[in-house]
Amino acid sequence: MDSVLRAVAIYGILLVIFRIAGKRSLAQITTFDFVLLLVIGEATQQALLGDDFSLTNAVVVIVTLLGLEIGLTQVQRRWPKLGPWLDDVPLVLVEHGQPIERRLQKTRISEEDIMHAARSLQGLERMDQVKYAVLERTGEISIIPQQT
Repeated sequence: MDSVLRAVAIYGILLVIFRIAGKRSLAQITTFDFVLLLVIGEATQQALLGDDFSLTNAVVVIVTLLGLEIGLTQVQRRWPKLGPWLDDVPLVLVEHGQPIERRLQKTRISEEDIMHAARSLQGLERMDQVKYAVLERTGEISIIPQQT
């Protein structure tokens, strides 16, 4: 039972931490971010398993974490208004070539990040060629070009 309680606590803590950190942290991962995730994974593993490194304990923890994930997915389906709190929603960052500064600051995304996505996804060269730039739930930036 201790493993289940640990798993529930760690799941909740990680959910809150990654909601605060925002979508950008996983979408545009750098080498340092990757190392940080490895360190977080190791610390989480130690917190989840405690002193019991048995296969049984590991299975209990994994099943608990997957059960929580499946359960929260079902909660979101039943009560869609909880979705934005748990999973976030797409966010428009650029509208008709004009960056929305407060949203860029909130998400810690720069105009350079948007232009990188515009160049790589649509071959666009200037911000005024972007009709909409949307930060998706996955952390990716979608670009909708202006119609010419």
